[in-house]
Amino acid sequence: MSVRARVRAYLFLFPAALDRLGIADREKAGDAFDLAIPVMVTGGLRVLLRVADFAMVGIALGDEAIAGLEFGFQYYFVGFGLSLAVSSGTISVVSRLQGADRPARANLAVKQSLWLALAISLPLTAVAWVYAEPLVGLLTDDPAAIDFGATYLAIVMLSMAPRFWSMIAARALAGSADTRTPMYVRLVTLPTNVALNAVLIFGLGPAPELGIAGAAIGTAAANVLAAGIFFVLLASGNYAVALPLGRRQLDLGLVREILRVGIPLSGMRLLQTFGRFPFLFILAQLGTAGVAAYAIGRRVMLLALMPAWGYATAASTLVGQRIGAGDDRGATEYGWQTLRIALATQLLIAAVLVLAARPVAAAFGTEHVGLTVTFIRVFGVAVAGFSVSRTMRGSLRGAGDTRWPFYGTFLGTFVVRLPVAALALPTAFAVTVPVVGASVHPGLGLGYAAIFVAIVADFYVKAAVNTGRFRSGKWRAVARASGVGAGADD
Repeated sequence: MSVRARVRAYLFLFPAALDRLGIADREKAGDAFDLAIPVMVTGGLRVLLRVADFAMVGIALGDEAIAGLEFGFQYYFVGFGLSLAVSSGTISVVSRLQGADRPARANLAVKQSLWLALAISLPLTAVAWVYAEPLVGLLTDDPAAIDFGATYLAIVMLSMAPRFWSMIAARALAGSADTRTPMYVRLVTLPTNVALNAVLIFGLGPAPELGIAGAAIGTAAANVLAAGIFFVLLASGNYAVALPLGRRQLDLGLVREILRVGIPLSGMRLLQTFGRFPFLFILAQLGTAGVAAYAIGRRVMLLALMPAWGYATAASTLVGQRIGAGDDRGATEYGWQTLRIALATQLLIAAVLVLAARPVAAAFGTEHVGLTVTFIRVFGVAVAGFSVSRTMRGSLRGAGDTRWPFYGTFLGTFVVRLPVAALALPTAFAVTVPVVGASVHPGLGLGYAAIFVAIVADFYVKAAVNTGRFRSGKWRAVARASGVGAGADD
């Protein structure tokens, strides 16, 4: 038996064990696990990269730089949220077309996604380059954090278009059940990213010591490299989906379906991102230490949350392909079985990170280890909610039913997270309502206790909405009404 086969056999002891315990079905959970592993490896590498970024920046420059990096990232996530519209629409459309055995039309969908990516990402890059400093300044009045955040944002946004394309290519391959090729690409580019960041942040060897600018340059260079590799692979025509450079360039029907699926998910991600701005503003009123501790805690716990990305992708592919083939029952079973194995995976990882919270927090060079440990453990409590929310969202996305995740995000972010977090503000803090000119005092002086409750409640509200929608079964009618899949016309 080869080394690869031996490793694979050991890995698949996990779904087999869950089957023996009566937690998940070995066959269907195993299919989800098989598709999810490469995405989890890729996501794990990406999370480790971000953790390494924050750790290196913290060691080199301190808590203000960590806070600045977090502020800069929020604007980067605006572009990321918009890219989700296209990439989510891509995986949904490609998986259904592949399930219906229509590969040429699936390839045309990839081309539509590329044009959409360029149209969205290039203006964002221009805005970030010109207005980086005032944008970060909206979130904090700490001059050091503003300088760090603006420097990072202006540089990293130069690679938004390549990053956008990489997401589309990876999701298109995943929609055809190929999650390994994106993993191989990331196994090359993500370690390159870490190495470049270390060299440029600290000035190793002959390289200049660029600090936070070095972190941005390393990330931008790796994004460009990944995009180039994906372009060559899909243009070659040797993979399950392809990027046909000639032939037909535009299909408005596919563009509409990609956007129909993707816009609610993009809106959902943008709601999360724009909701994070006032959330970080509230945190900043409690001190830069709180922003840094939150940023570290969130990055650490992403190691436990990361498998949900893999399982969400697997759910989208499996549900989408079964729906595309006209097998509603199989699609439903795959959705629930993927959720079962996703929860089991993430809770195990979360337990380890919660137990190791103190030494992990200390490794970031923060001066506020105790507060950081608390944030890590709070995120640990929220892991189950995140797992359910993200995995069920993946199942709904596979069927093209993306409105309810949008509703859940709105409810969790703007009805729960922000009002509860606002209670953390001092009672003397006032907000002026522009229309009436009156001052409102939203705070009760609850401090970090309100912040912690807001984080946990947000995740579980979204989980309840997405699970309720999938349980209703109404997503099947949405998939049939889309005209993409079994029985549809070209």
